[in-house]
Amino acid sequence: MRLILAAATLSLATTLSLATLAAASAAMAQQDAPTYGEFRLDAQGLPDESLLAVVAGGEVEAAERAGPEAPDCKGFTASAPDARLVWSGPGAGVRLSAVSNADTTLVVRGPDGRWLCDDDSGEDANPSISLTAQEGRYDVWVGTYSQGERKKAVLSASATSSF
Repeated sequence: MRLILAAATLSLATTLSLATLAAASAAMAQQDAPTYGEFRLDAQGLPDESLLAVVAGGEVEAAERAGPEAPDCKGFTASAPDARLVWSGPGAGVRLSAVSNADTTLVVRGPDGRWLCDDDSGEDANPSISLTAQEGRYDVWVGTYSQGERKKAVLSASATSSF
């Protein structure tokens, strides 16, 4: 009887563990979806619509998000990415830029897990990141300097320059 009860308890614990794991996985996948949209680009060029309106800022400190390998990350971002750049085909130069009336930052996680961050290297001290795109997904956050501060911004993806 104890053996049957132990097996039933183990089976229930395994079922609950798998259900918890599935729920956590679904929550992480949902959280990982971009809030405002995505750019789908390839080596053939950018689409006409390469601008995306976003609301910058949030509760997550950029330096904590990116970790010690990207100490230059500044500002505060939302939990989920604001946007996603999906690149297909061979590598090519891409610039991501943000423009806002607020002091904003950019935080980008590439398909290789590497973090890229910028504060003021774009036009009028706006953030801008130039990269050679590899095939895959780039998650993009637009941050602000005060935790919880939210400001309107426009994110740009361009093959040649920011706007």
